[in-house]
Amino acid sequence: MAHAHNHTEPQGADLTVAAQTTLEKAGEQWTTMRASVFAALASFEKPASAYDIAEAVSKAEGRRVAANSVYRILDLFVGANLARRVESANAYVANAHPDCLHDCIFLVCDSCGQTTHLDNDVITKGVRNAAEAAGFSPVRPVIEVRGRCADCEAK
Repeated sequence: MAHAHNHTEPQGADLTVAAQTTLEKAGEQWTTMRASVFAALASFEKPASAYDIAEAVSKAEGRRVAANSVYRILDLFVGANLARRVESANAYVANAHPDCLHDCIFLVCDSCGQTTHLDNDVITKGVRNAAEAAGFSPVRPVIEVRGRCADCEAK
């Protein structure tokens, strides 16, 4: 039987507090711009590109925010576990549990783009073990399963 990784997932203001706390524990500052980027990222229901996030922040702040600035912040967020990158879509999702470090599995719907995040330590540990057995030192395994979500499958 596979072991699912269980934990609470803060939402809204609680998620922002968890993200800020995690970033500050990593020795980074929670700046106004970083807070704006995180708020925009967390507001998307589907993975968002840096351009999507830059547009949302630009609208919210009434000034143009460059995607390059957003990319730098997103790289910091990924490194600090505040966000996850959906590699195949070159897009990002807010990590719903930034205080918990583990590998993730994404289920990506090819029809609607919805991305579901799964935690399964047995599978991700197996991937790490297989890489190590091949003489490879894994840093950040990325597991993405492409297909159709239940809603699209029912249509």
